[in-house]
Amino acid sequence: MNPCVHSATQLLTHVLLGRADTMGLLPDLDDLYDPSSRKHLQANTFPTQEAIVDALQALALVFQRYGVNVLYPDSVPNCNQVFVRDLGFVIDDIWIQSNIIPHRARELEGLTSLKKLIPEEKQLTFPDRVHLEGGDVLYHNDCILVGICTRSDYASLLTARTNKAAVAVLSSAFPNKSVRSFELIKSNTIPEKNALHLDCCLQLLGDGLAITCPEGFAIAKEYAWLVHHIGASNIFEVTALEMSQMMCNLISISAGVVVSDPRFDRLNDWLRKRGITVEEVDFSEVAKQGGSFRCVTMPLKRLP
Repeated sequence: MNPCVHSATQLLTHVLLGRADTMGLLPDLDDLYDPSSRKHLQANTFPTQEAIVDALQALALVFQRYGVNVLYPDSVPNCNQVFVRDLGFVIDDIWIQSNIIPHRARELEGLTSLKKLIPEEKQLTFPDRVHLEGGDVLYHNDCILVGICTRSDYASLLTARTNKAAVAVLSSAFPNKSVRSFELIKSNTIPEKNALHLDCCLQLLGDGLAITCPEGFAIAKEYAWLVHHIGASNIFEVTALEMSQMMCNLISISAGVVVSDPRFDRLNDWLRKRGITVEEVDFSEVAKQGGSFRCVTMPLKRLP
């Protein structure tokens, strides 16, 4: 299979979807690496494996209805394999394997079969010094947007997933593209003060539309550039609370079809008024782990 993704809104034909049947027992607090998961484990509201399996199956049925070929990672026992977006991503015709945090290393074992499907010359890996997770990379035509963290306490931040070295390496790998970075807010303990990845506070949709959370960006002038680039009238802004509920984290099947959560009635109404079909799937339990529709999907092919 030759990968092909030039934009986040082209017609999706092949996608790797996360799986939850390998989650295993309830995790210990020390095993969790995002504030939403920690919050819900402490509150005894952590999602069950059954609930996540059901949500992913509901999303798979939507994909199948639109003719999308759904693939799954190989089974890795007692491993959370829900959020496959971070493990790898496609830019143009190149599949890039991410350098994820050590806590998630076992998830990469589930990519063995996928990597056999993709020609070796279409695969790219980066040096260990380059920290990069797929949720921090958004791409559209000639522009690559990257969420980063450069804080002095980077090493102690479990929520810091992509460093500045990733920007330089992406620029070198794709010299014909414009690569722009955004410093994100980070917190190990407070979901509303943490943009785990760029796709938690920014989503590109439709024909030039976007969902953003201004409070997810640590540097005001970087967010101002984004608003100017996209156009204020094309942006739907969400609050920090809505960001923590994963309102920015949707997936486009095409420019005219988006999968969203029925909880997001304000957003869904805005999208429908702009001519976009909204397919609703209840992902409220998935969101308790700090991710949603974009996080559980790795688009492999979109029709240009």
